[in-house]
Amino acid sequence: MAAVEPSQPQAALAPVRAADRLFSLDVVRGLAVLGILTANAMTFAWPHVVFSNPTLQPGFDAEAAQGWQIMHVFFQDKMRTLFSMLFGASIFLIGGERPDKARGRLLRSRLFWLAIFGLVHGLAFWFGDILLLYAWTGVFVMLVRSWSARRLLIVGVSLNVICSALYVGMMSMLALAPPDTLAQAMEGAGWINDPAKVQAMIAPFRGDAVSVTLHLMQEWVGVSPFMLIAFLPATAALMMIGMGLFKAGFLAGRSPTWVYGLSVAAGAAALWLIWRDSAAVIAAGFPFAETNTRVFNTFLAPLASLAYAGALILLARFGLKPILYPLACAGRMAFTNYLTQTLIMTTIFYGGRGLGWYGQIGWPEMWMIIGGVWAAQLIWSPLWLSVFQMGPLEWGWRCLTYRRWVPIRKTTAAVGLADPVSV
Repeated sequence: MAAVEPSQPQAALAPVRAADRLFSLDVVRGLAVLGILTANAMTFAWPHVVFSNPTLQPGFDAEAAQGWQIMHVFFQDKMRTLFSMLFGASIFLIGGERPDKARGRLLRSRLFWLAIFGLVHGLAFWFGDILLLYAWTGVFVMLVRSWSARRLLIVGVSLNVICSALYVGMMSMLALAPPDTLAQAMEGAGWINDPAKVQAMIAPFRGDAVSVTLHLMQEWVGVSPFMLIAFLPATAALMMIGMGLFKAGFLAGRSPTWVYGLSVAAGAAALWLIWRDSAAVIAAGFPFAETNTRVFNTFLAPLASLAYAGALILLARFGLKPILYPLACAGRMAFTNYLTQTLIMTTIFYGGRGLGWYGQIGWPEMWMIIGGVWAAQLIWSPLWLSVFQMGPLEWGWRCLTYRRWVPIRKTTAAVGLADPVSV
């Protein structure tokens, strides 16, 4: 990884060369960007309440329950956690130590343009955008990027546990609430299986392109302030953990083999507990309080995320890099692939943009769509990177960040600042 002196002017900074990238970060990010589609898929295709309570889908059966369970156990919250950790590592990789003024300005520019991308993405394409939250949270996390790995991990883990405990405690109170209060909460959340109300939530996404876009803007205006406030502490905690893990060598692929093995074992145990918890929720018919509390998933998702990272790093360490190469390429183009997923899914599901399948696809069919998108991105990412140094949207983001034309074709070498983490 190329080093940059604190006194180096911003004009001399440039994106990393492909040969200097960290394979461990690329391959873990590749898993995160593909996996995030699984966690987001149903929110493209149905009202959000159906994502939490799949029994609201017409024709819900055991096969659909199994499809939901696979998503919930292996992907929900785990991929967002990985994404957030990697973004935390990128804050340090781009900004360096706080005394480095040039890299600090570069980091602020990067976060500013990410916020602009997030605004466009959220307002015009999909109200579930996470880019603006990352840019906003990054403004705070960048202030602690010179902390030691130990301090980052202690503060990050402590804050994550506190946020998780507050959420679980708040949701657990629903189970103790009087029946009338619980019924009102379920009614307000749309949890009651009322086909007419479900259809009323579906209808705005089946209109023409203009009406659907206007509805998306309204949804984003309603959701975004809550996300930017309520999700900031938990997201900051995960970013600090990721930055600490990078500084400690874990995400950089420098930790001892036994550390990665231990992370895989701990994550496997966490997944087993989450599976048992989800099976109980399914058997009980998705009760409102228990389904939303998700005790094991809320507390143990980071362990599962680290298990995925540890497993991929071990596979690369033991000679399987060629097999992981397409996944690493998908990670190098994570920004492009994340936004392309939105384009594909909204074209499939939203009215006025393509097929208009909103409110029609269950989990068995959704897994086929997810698999198709995965295959496409694992194919086109290596093909694109065989000619170009970075993805098309990565290139645009970097040109804006560096305030100059950044070379994209492989025929021109780009040297300078190590910048191995995208989103």
